[in-house]
Amino acid sequence: MTETTIAVRHALTVKAPVDRAFAVFTQRLGAWWPLEPYSIGEAKAVDAALEPREGGRWYEIGEDGSECDWGHVRTFDPPHRVVLSWEISADWQPDPTATSEVEVRFTEVEGGTRVELEHRGLETYGARTDEMRGIFGSEHGWNGLLRAFAAGVEQA
Repeated sequence: MTETTIAVRHALTVKAPVDRAFAVFTQRLGAWWPLEPYSIGEAKAVDAALEPREGGRWYEIGEDGSECDWGHVRTFDPPHRVVLSWEISADWQPDPTATSEVEVRFTEVEGGTRVELEHRGLETYGARTDEMRGIFGSEHGWNGLLRAFAAGVEQA
C-alpha cells in the first residue's frame, strides 16, 4: 500500500482462514455489503457482484435487473490481494472520471486473517477531497463496511 496519495486506511482481523476471508469479500459481496444505504443505482439494489478477474467490474444489481457500475478490478490475486477502481463521484453518481483506488490485502495471522484496506487517490475529488476523506474514514464509510464484512465472514 502506498503513502504517496491522500488515503484512508482501516484494518481488522477476522476469525477465518485467508482463503475464506478473500472469497467472502470477492464472491459474496452482496451478502455482506449493506445495500440499502450504500446503493447508487436508480433501481432498488438487491445484490452486488465482483467479476473475479483483472478488468472485471464491481457493481450493484437492481430489482429490475439493471446494473450500476462502482468500478473495475485492477488486480485480482487470490487469496491475498484485490485492487479495485472506485468510479463514483462526490455526489454518489457513477463517474469513470472520478477514479480513486481501493486495495484490500488479506494476510494470515494467528487465529485468522488480517484484512487491511486502503482507499487512495482521494485527491481526485478536488475541492471536496477533505469531505470525501472524512466520509470514507468515518463509521459510515469503510470502517462500518469492514465490520459488516467481518460479520459476513463469521456467517459464511
